[in-house]
Amino acid sequence: MHQEHFRRTARKLIPSEREIELASVALRGVAIETPLVEMPELAKKFQLNSLHLKLESMQRTGSFKFRGAYWRCMQLSPDERCRGVVAFSSGNFAQALPVAASLVGASTKIVMPIDAPEVKKMRAEKFGAEVILTNHGNEGREIIAAQKAVQIAKEENRALLHPFDDVHMIAGNASAVNEIVTTLNARNIPLPDHVFCCAGGGGLISGIAIGFARHSSKTQVVPVEPKGFDSTGQSLSKGKAITLKLSGESICDALKALRPGDAPFACLSSISIGAPTVVLDSEVVQAMALAYELRRIILEPAGAAPLAALIANADHLKGKDVVVIASGANIQPEVFMRYIQ
Repeated sequence: MHQEHFRRTARKLIPSEREIELASVALRGVAIETPLVEMPELAKKFQLNSLHLKLESMQRTGSFKFRGAYWRCMQLSPDERCRGVVAFSSGNFAQALPVAASLVGASTKIVMPIDAPEVKKMRAEKFGAEVILTNHGNEGREIIAAQKAVQIAKEENRALLHPFDDVHMIAGNASAVNEIVTTLNARNIPLPDHVFCCAGGGGLISGIAIGFARHSSKTQVVPVEPKGFDSTGQSLSKGKAITLKLSGESICDALKALRPGDAPFACLSSISIGAPTVVLDSEVVQAMALAYELRRIILEPAGAAPLAALIANADHLKGKDVVVIASGANIQPEVFMRYIQ
């Protein structure tokens, strides 16, 4: 089974506080310290105490993925850097990895599903990756892409990197929390009661949740998933990581994982988090339009899903301090305009 090639020992599933700090230090001056934008209009409308959007959509390569990719590439040995890396991705990691790998002198091959957004394929190549496409038919697209990545790793002796099921990726992603906490403290605003964050394979939300657990016992990080792809929510309810059957479609192409990674699931299971929530494509489109209308913020569907979840659950958040993680902005302009119109 291809999963065996990505398996992690139990002691390495959850990043230590020291590794998160080391990752944060390493990323300073390399990753962008993305804006934390206050949204007083929406806070007033929904009777929140405060509302902020963390714009990881403005990170290098257009998503949070650069954080974890760079810190993971920093762990490569000199020999691994010479041989290069290979990974599978539906798009955002495909763009972040070649940039991160190039900074440590490694070449990149990326296996992408044939139905990944064209703009993400083109940008992965632009950033220096050699892209290999896979046709998954009726099977989970990440399963087929992962199998091909394993094959390439064996044949070419490349280091095989997982886009989300990796403790170093999680530690790198957690660096965003330090920025949020520092900014809120500087503005004399309380740390959030709730943080809405998308959950695909779980690399981002596990980093955000573990990061906030270090700073604030009151903060509830809420996993947000598209309908039909709520593998994190269902896994948490069952107490074990499960694999969903492919049973629908979603415009949130970056959130279509059918199973959470072992490391992200271990992180989320080790702490208290908010109740997972599911969003509809129609709600996501409305959130994309609202972010653009209020601040001219461009979000891809996955990046707007947490804002959609906030809007849908606002009645339960009155008087609360809320942060929304806007995770990415990799979308073709004509597609974006079609959605928001």
